[in-house]
Amino acid sequence: MDEANIRASKDIPPAEVADVELYHAKSFWTKYVFSQDAKVIAIQYSGTAAAIGFVALVLSWLMRLQLGFPALADFITIEAYYQFVTIHGMIMVVYLLTAVFLGGFGNYLIPLMVGARDMVFPYINMLSFWFYFLAVVLLVVSFFVPGGPTGAGWTLYPPQAILSGTPGGSGAGIIMMLLSLIVFIIGFTMGGLNYVVTVLQGRARGMTLMRLPLSVWGIFTASVMALLAFPALLVASVMMLFDRLLGTSFFMPTL
Repeated sequence: MDEANIRASKDIPPAEVADVELYHAKSFWTKYVFSQDAKVIAIQYSGTAAAIGFVALVLSWLMRLQLGFPALADFITIEAYYQFVTIHGMIMVVYLLTAVFLGGFGNYLIPLMVGARDMVFPYINMLSFWFYFLAVVLLVVSFFVPGGPTGAGWTLYPPQAILSGTPGGSGAGIIMMLLSLIVFIIGFTMGGLNYVVTVLQGRARGMTLMRLPLSVWGIFTASVMALLAFPALLVASVMMLFDRLLGTSFFMPTL
Protein backbone atom coordinates (compact mmCIF):
# COMPACT_ATOMS: atom_id res chain seq x y z
CA MET A 1 0.00 0.00 0.00
CA ASP A 2 1.48 3.34 -1.05
CA GLU A 3 1.74 6.36 1.20
CA ALA A 4 -1.34 8.10 -0.27
CA ASN A 5 -3.55 5.08 0.41
CA ILE A 6 -2.20 4.74 3.94
CA ARG A 7 -2.92 8.40 4.64
CA ALA A 8 -6.42 8.12 3.13
CA SER A 9 -7.22 5.04 5.22
CA LYS A 10 -6.32 6.94 8.39
CA ASP A 11 -8.80 9.69 7.47
CA ILE A 12 -11.70 7.22 7.25
CA PRO A 13 -13.48 7.07 10.63
CA PRO A 14 -14.21 3.65 12.15
CA ALA A 15 -17.70 2.20 11.93
CA GLU A 16 -19.89 3.37 14.79
CA VAL A 17 -22.12 0.27 14.76
CA ALA A 18 -21.66 -3.21 13.41
CA ASP A 19 -23.36 -4.28 10.18
CA VAL A 20 -26.77 -5.84 10.76
CA GLU A 21 -28.27 -8.73 8.81
CA LEU A 22 -30.44 -7.59 5.94
CA TYR A 23 -34.08 -8.61 5.70
CA HIS A 24 -34.55 -11.84 3.74
CA ALA A 25 -37.85 -12.57 2.01
CA LYS A 26 -39.57 -15.76 3.11
CA SER A 27 -42.07 -16.15 0.26
CA PHE A 28 -43.11 -14.81 -3.13
CA TRP A 29 -45.32 -12.19 -1.47
CA THR A 30 -42.58 -10.79 0.74
CA LYS A 31 -40.08 -10.83 -2.11
CA TYR A 32 -42.04 -9.24 -4.94
CA VAL A 33 -45.25 -7.74 -3.48
CA PHE A 34 -44.71 -6.62 0.12
CA SER A 35 -41.00 -6.31 -0.45
CA GLN A 36 -38.59 -4.39 1.75
CA ASP A 37 -35.83 -4.42 -0.88
CA ALA A 38 -35.20 -0.87 -2.13
CA LYS A 39 -34.60 -2.05 -5.71
CA VAL A 40 -37.92 -3.92 -5.85
CA ILE A 41 -39.72 -0.95 -4.30
CA ALA A 42 -38.14 1.31 -6.93
CA ILE A 43 -39.57 -0.91 -9.67
CA GLN A 44 -42.98 -0.91 -7.95
CA TYR A 45 -42.95 2.88 -7.76
CA SER A 46 -41.92 3.23 -11.40
CA GLY A 47 -44.46 0.69 -12.64
CA THR A 48 -47.35 2.27 -10.74
CA ALA A 49 -46.31 5.75 -11.84
CA ALA A 50 -46.11 4.59 -15.47
CA ALA A 51 -49.62 3.09 -15.24
CA ILE A 52 -51.22 6.23 -13.82
CA GLY A 53 -49.11 8.30 -16.22
CA PHE A 54 -50.74 6.45 -19.13
CA VAL A 55 -54.12 7.59 -17.78
CA ALA A 56 -52.85 11.18 -17.88
CA LEU A 57 -51.62 10.59 -21.44
CA VAL A 58 -55.06 9.40 -22.55
CA LEU A 59 -56.66 12.43 -20.91
CA SER A 60 -54.28 14.72 -22.80
CA TRP A 61 -55.28 13.00 -26.06
CA LEU A 62 -58.95 13.60 -25.30
CA MET A 63 -58.33 17.26 -24.49
CA ARG A 64 -56.44 17.80 -27.74
CA LEU A 65 -59.10 15.90 -29.66
CA GLN A 66 -61.75 18.25 -28.33
CA LEU A 67 -59.67 21.32 -29.16
CA GLY A 68 -58.75 20.13 -32.65
CA PHE A 69 -62.01 18.49 -33.70
CA PRO A 70 -64.83 19.82 -31.50
CA ALA A 71 -67.54 18.39 -33.74
CA LEU A 72 -65.98 14.93 -33.58
CA ALA A 73 -65.48 15.07 -29.82
CA ASP A 74 -68.85 16.52 -28.86
CA PHE A 75 -69.14 13.78 -26.21
CA ILE A 76 -66.57 15.73 -24.16
CA THR A 77 -68.74 18.25 -22.33
CA ILE A 78 -67.52 21.43 -20.68
CA GLU A 79 -67.64 19.74 -17.28
CA ALA A 80 -65.74 16.71 -18.58
CA TYR A 81 -63.06 18.93 -20.12
CA TYR A 82 -62.46 20.66 -16.80
CA GLN A 83 -62.29 17.29 -15.08
CA PHE A 84 -59.78 15.97 -17.63
CA VAL A 85 -57.57 19.05 -17.19
CA THR A 86 -57.68 18.73 -13.41
CA ILE A 87 -56.84 15.03 -13.19
CA HIS A 88 -54.20 15.27 -15.94
CA GLY A 89 -52.40 18.09 -14.14
CA MET A 90 -52.67 16.41 -10.75
CA ILE A 91 -51.25 13.14 -12.10
CA MET A 92 -48.38 14.77 -13.96
CA VAL A 93 -47.24 17.04 -11.12
CA VAL A 94 -47.87 14.83 -8.09
CA TYR A 95 -48.55 11.19 -8.87
CA LEU A 96 -46.14 10.74 -11.78
CA LEU A 97 -43.13 13.05 -11.47
CA THR A 98 -42.82 12.86 -7.69
CA ALA A 99 -43.17 9.08 -7.68
CA VAL A 100 -40.74 8.45 -10.55
CA PHE A 101 -37.95 10.84 -9.59
CA LEU A 102 -38.08 10.36 -5.83
CA GLY A 103 -39.75 6.99 -5.32
CA GLY A 104 -38.25 5.25 -8.35
CA PHE A 105 -34.84 6.83 -8.86
CA GLY A 106 -34.44 7.59 -5.16
CA ASN A 107 -34.90 4.01 -4.00
CA TYR A 108 -32.77 2.58 -6.79
CA LEU A 109 -29.89 5.06 -6.86
CA ILE A 110 -29.39 6.29 -3.30
CA PRO A 111 -28.19 2.96 -1.77
CA LEU A 112 -25.96 2.27 -4.78
CA MET A 113 -24.41 5.73 -4.93
CA VAL A 114 -23.81 6.28 -1.20
CA GLY A 115 -22.57 2.75 -0.50
CA ALA A 116 -25.50 1.76 1.73
CA ARG A 117 -26.67 -1.84 1.88
CA ASP A 118 -30.32 -0.73 1.77
CA MET A 119 -32.54 2.08 2.96
CA VAL A 120 -32.25 2.87 6.65
CA PHE A 121 -35.91 1.98 7.32
CA PRO A 122 -36.88 -0.84 4.92
CA TYR A 123 -40.29 -1.53 6.48
CA ILE A 124 -41.28 2.14 6.35
CA ASN A 125 -40.00 2.21 2.78
CA MET A 126 -42.38 -0.62 1.91
CA LEU A 127 -45.27 1.18 3.63
CA SER A 128 -44.53 4.37 1.71
CA PHE A 129 -45.08 2.60 -1.61
CA TRP A 130 -48.34 1.00 -0.54
CA PHE A 131 -49.66 4.33 0.71
CA TYR A 132 -48.77 5.75 -2.71
CA PHE A 133 -50.53 2.83 -4.40
CA LEU A 134 -53.65 3.42 -2.27
CA ALA A 135 -53.58 7.11 -3.20
CA VAL A 136 -53.50 6.18 -6.90
CA VAL A 137 -56.43 3.79 -6.41
CA LEU A 138 -58.47 6.52 -4.70
CA LEU A 139 -57.70 8.87 -7.58
CA VAL A 140 -58.87 6.32 -10.15
CA VAL A 141 -62.00 5.53 -8.14
CA SER A 142 -63.01 9.20 -8.40
CA PHE A 143 -63.77 8.58 -12.11
CA PHE A 144 -66.55 6.19 -11.18
CA VAL A 145 -68.35 8.12 -8.42
CA PRO A 146 -71.55 10.07 -9.14
CA GLY A 147 -70.65 13.38 -10.75
CA GLY A 148 -67.20 12.19 -11.75
CA PRO A 149 -63.84 13.53 -10.55
CA THR A 150 -63.27 17.08 -9.48
CA GLY A 151 -62.90 19.72 -12.16
CA ALA A 152 -61.63 22.54 -9.96
CA GLY A 153 -58.19 22.65 -11.59
CA TRP A 154 -55.16 20.76 -10.38
CA THR A 155 -54.39 23.53 -7.87
CA LEU A 156 -57.73 22.86 -6.09
CA TYR A 157 -58.20 26.49 -5.09
CA PRO A 158 -60.65 26.85 -2.19
CA PRO A 159 -63.50 27.51 -1.85
CA GLN A 160 -64.15 26.96 -5.57
CA ALA A 161 -63.13 23.28 -5.33
CA ILE A 162 -66.02 22.45 -2.97
CA LEU A 163 -68.75 24.65 -4.45
CA SER A 164 -71.75 23.04 -6.11
CA GLY A 165 -71.16 24.93 -9.37
CA THR A 166 -67.75 23.29 -9.85
CA PRO A 167 -67.72 19.91 -11.65
CA GLY A 168 -67.39 17.24 -8.98
CA GLY A 169 -67.52 19.87 -6.24
CA SER A 170 -70.81 18.79 -4.72
CA GLY A 171 -70.32 15.04 -5.22
CA ALA A 172 -67.80 12.50 -4.07
CA GLY A 173 -65.20 13.51 -6.67
CA ILE A 174 -63.55 16.21 -4.57
CA ILE A 175 -63.75 13.98 -1.49
CA MET A 176 -61.86 11.19 -3.24
CA MET A 177 -59.32 13.70 -4.55
CA LEU A 178 -58.65 15.13 -1.09
CA LEU A 179 -58.44 11.68 0.49
CA SER A 180 -56.02 10.63 -2.23
CA LEU A 181 -53.82 13.67 -1.58
CA ILE A 182 -53.84 13.05 2.17
CA VAL A 183 -52.81 9.41 1.75
CA PHE A 184 -50.17 10.36 -0.82
CA ILE A 185 -48.56 12.95 1.45
CA ILE A 186 -48.47 10.52 4.38
CA GLY A 187 -46.77 7.94 2.17
CA PHE A 188 -44.30 10.43 0.73
CA THR A 189 -43.40 11.68 4.20
CA MET A 190 -42.33 8.16 5.15
CA GLY A 191 -40.38 7.79 1.92
CA GLY A 192 -38.83 11.25 2.07
CA LEU A 193 -37.58 10.72 5.61
CA ASN A 194 -36.04 7.47 4.41
CA TYR A 195 -34.14 9.23 1.62
CA VAL A 196 -32.88 12.01 3.86
CA VAL A 197 -31.80 9.74 6.72
CA THR A 198 -30.15 7.26 4.35
CA VAL A 199 -28.09 10.01 2.73
CA LEU A 200 -27.09 11.50 6.07
CA GLN A 201 -26.58 8.36 8.15
CA GLY A 202 -26.29 5.40 5.76
CA ARG A 203 -23.28 6.51 3.72
CA ALA A 204 -20.23 4.31 3.44
CA ARG A 205 -17.23 5.31 5.54
CA GLY A 206 -15.22 7.93 3.71
CA MET A 207 -18.22 9.08 1.63
CA THR A 208 -18.48 12.67 2.80
CA LEU A 209 -21.29 14.97 1.74
CA MET A 210 -18.97 16.76 -0.68
CA ARG A 211 -18.19 13.44 -2.37
CA LEU A 212 -21.84 12.59 -3.03
CA PRO A 213 -22.87 12.40 -6.71
CA LEU A 214 -25.03 15.22 -8.01
CA SER A 215 -27.89 12.77 -8.58
CA VAL A 216 -28.01 12.02 -4.87
CA TRP A 217 -27.76 15.71 -4.04
CA GLY A 218 -30.71 16.40 -6.35
CA ILE A 219 -32.88 13.70 -4.79
CA PHE A 220 -31.83 14.77 -1.30
CA THR A 221 -32.60 18.45 -1.95
CA ALA A 222 -35.95 17.68 -3.57
CA SER A 223 -36.91 15.44 -0.64
CA VAL A 224 -36.07 18.14 1.90
CA MET A 225 -38.06 20.75 -0.04
CA ALA A 226 -41.05 18.40 -0.35
CA LEU A 227 -40.90 17.54 3.35
CA LEU A 228 -41.14 21.25 4.11
CA ALA A 229 -43.94 21.95 1.61
CA PHE A 230 -46.21 18.90 1.75
CA PRO A 231 -47.29 19.20 5.43
CA ALA A 232 -48.97 22.54 4.60
CA LEU A 233 -50.77 20.86 1.69
CA LEU A 234 -51.79 18.01 4.00
CA VAL A 235 -53.32 20.37 6.55
CA ALA A 236 -55.09 22.37 3.82
CA SER A 237 -56.52 19.15 2.35
CA VAL A 238 -57.82 18.06 5.75
CA MET A 239 -59.36 21.48 6.38
CA MET A 240 -61.07 21.52 2.97
CA LEU A 241 -62.31 17.98 3.57
CA PHE A 242 -63.81 19.10 6.90
CA ASP A 243 -65.50 22.02 5.12
CA ARG A 244 -67.01 19.62 2.61
CA LEU A 245 -68.08 16.87 5.02
CA LEU A 246 -68.59 18.53 8.41
CA GLY A 247 -69.69 22.01 7.41
CA THR A 248 -66.76 23.81 9.04
CA SER A 249 -65.68 27.28 7.92
CA PHE A 250 -61.95 27.07 7.30
CA PHE A 251 -62.36 28.15 3.66
CA MET A 252 -66.07 29.05 3.70
CA PRO A 253 -66.40 32.00 6.09
CA THR A 254 -70.02 32.65 5.11
CA LEU A 255 -71.21 29.28 6.46
